[in-house]
Amino acid sequence: MLKQLASLLTVGALTVAAGTATAQEAVVNLYSARHYATDEALYTGFTKATGIKINRVDADDAGILARLKAEGAASPADVILLVDAARLYKGEVDGLFQPVQSKVLKEAIPANLRSLPAADGGIAWFGLSTRARLIVYNKIKVNKDDVDTYEELGDPKNKGKLCIRSGSHPYNLSLFGAVTEHLGEAKTEAWLKGMVANLARPPKGGDTDQIKAVAAGECDIAVTNSYYLARMMRSNKPEDVAVVNKIGVVFPNQSSWGTHLNIAGGAVARHAKNPANAVKFLEYLVSAEAQNYFANGNNEWPAAKGVHIDNPALKAMTGGAPFKSETIPISAVGSNLTKVQQMLDRVGFP
Repeated sequence: MLKQLASLLTVGALTVAAGTATAQEAVVNLYSARHYATDEALYTGFTKATGIKINRVDADDAGILARLKAEGAASPADVILLVDAARLYKGEVDGLFQPVQSKVLKEAIPANLRSLPAADGGIAWFGLSTRARLIVYNKIKVNKDDVDTYEELGDPKNKGKLCIRSGSHPYNLSLFGAVTEHLGEAKTEAWLKGMVANLARPPKGGDTDQIKAVAAGECDIAVTNSYYLARMMRSNKPEDVAVVNKIGVVFPNQSSWGTHLNIAGGAVARHAKNPANAVKFLEYLVSAEAQNYFANGNNEWPAAKGVHIDNPALKAMTGGAPFKSETIPISAVGSNLTKVQQMLDRVGFP
């Protein structure tokens, strides 16, 4: 069995960051879409606290879901970590997770940041950290009041000013799914059409590229996840400091439904061979220690209730004050995914 596990963990493009366990060792086998070096502290902390060894496989969200489908009941995966709400929802719908009963997890994670409960009250996945979808703008060329809502990204007053990554990227699909929940399908499609008309250039690159494009004058406004901006704010590189000094940041829709939050989250695999250890790992990830690793290591906000963090970039971003975030169930974002993809096709969003 252990030889089979070792073989499974080295197939294809997935990278293994673990040694082979002995038969006596308590283990948890993790498939993770989190590619952040700072997460090593999470894994070390869990093993130190519990004695449970982590065998880890790294890939992107889509690769992990495809692999789970292909492996079926033979999959060695116990825990799945994904970095997007829509992907978590898809994994749930495809039957790749098993609902779990955990008082610790239910008490720690707000209901809107986890899956809807199954008939027996079990939860298929839990948000573990959050990222805000922000608008950045050129402080010289743009009035902040013209970009303080998501709706204004599609307003004709911002024609030719917008930079954004591909509409089909999961971060944008989740934002568009949330807007669909707030505005309805017809108004959202009109908004997406307006955004296409407002593009300064065809979508390309990641969120960091959008921020840099605003500073370089390639466009005047852009959309980014908060942790990309926070990385640049914490950087000592002169080029990053120069970029940050040229841009302003908005937490959109503070006067209405609040800023969209995406999540990184976790689930227990449907065919987990070590389900008790898997639940222990997820429970560890909502502890104050682990939540601070998320915050300080990768500039994400904790999903767990009542956790205090001290990240200078996140504080500077908000001016030290709390911001209003949307409270719609994050599962609703995933359920709108098909509608969003159809709208993107109809309006020609690249």
